[in-house]
Amino acid sequence: MIEVKELTKRFGQKLAVDGISFKVGKGEVLGFLGPNAAGKSTTMRMITGYLPPSSGTALVGGYDIVRNSLQARRRIGYLPENAPAYPDMTVIAFLDFIAEVRGFTGRERRARVSATIDKCFLNDVRHQQVSTLSKGYNQRVCFAQAILHDPEYLIMDEPTDGLDPNQKHEVRSMIRDMAKDKTIILSTHNLEEVDVVCTRVIIIASGKIVADKTPLELKALSEFHGTACFTVCNAEPEGVIAGMEGLHGVKDVLKVGEGEGRFTLRAIPSDPSAPVAEVIVRYCLDRGIRLENMRIEEGRLDEVFRQITRPDQRAV
Repeated sequence: MIEVKELTKRFGQKLAVDGISFKVGKGEVLGFLGPNAAGKSTTMRMITGYLPPSSGTALVGGYDIVRNSLQARRRIGYLPENAPAYPDMTVIAFLDFIAEVRGFTGRERRARVSATIDKCFLNDVRHQQVSTLSKGYNQRVCFAQAILHDPEYLIMDEPTDGLDPNQKHEVRSMIRDMAKDKTIILSTHNLEEVDVVCTRVIIIASGKIVADKTPLELKALSEFHGTACFTVCNAEPEGVIAGMEGLHGVKDVLKVGEGEGRFTLRAIPSDPSAPVAEVIVRYCLDRGIRLENMRIEEGRLDEVFRQITRPDQRAV
């Protein structure tokens, strides 16, 4: 596992990371989130040994990143934000160089490079200079160098940045597949990516951890969690809203859209566990109101993110 212990980083008078601690185990994909300048990239750079901490440490596979830095870093695959690659090298030459740095030789080295090119869909540009690549291909080359040595621990900063939707889908699928036998930390601003890929989320703000939960647990904190969104026809919206607001378990009813003889409502339950859908269906059946397209909302990560990263909010 990766174990972070009271990790702290100061840049002069500025406290960028403020004594954070957490553990990530094998099989987990940890999404590391936060607003700009929250301390995300600084934390990841300390875990990888790229930046020395002001105090505290991190253990990677039991090796202290400060006292046993080389042993820890051998086990890490690191994809930094805006990852650099040598622009005058071809893709295959760059990955061959990375394989050599990692200690691979001969047939194994060639096999590692070839397999990684296949895995990262780089065959079409394998003999192309890095300087001529699109941003998406450049990102894939940098992703390839991070996984070439099949590391036990993957730390990635914005791994799908610059990729088109198809490429994002491919990389996310790769991350999910690799997570079966690896420990993965990824930083992203893409909350859809968190929902699709991550098994757990840590949110950091002002250098401190303000949330450590699964994506589902975070969405349960949303004001929209448990609300019923539905469309009704052949009725007046004002009358339906007034009638439903008096129903047991319904706190409020809001109109969120209308058109072509139908309108869409959102019913907010007094308690997320209240059977609000059953109550609404029964109300409509009893009055002959046509009901369409009902869904119960899980909640929205973007709304929760904004809520808990405000300066006046406490950790959850």
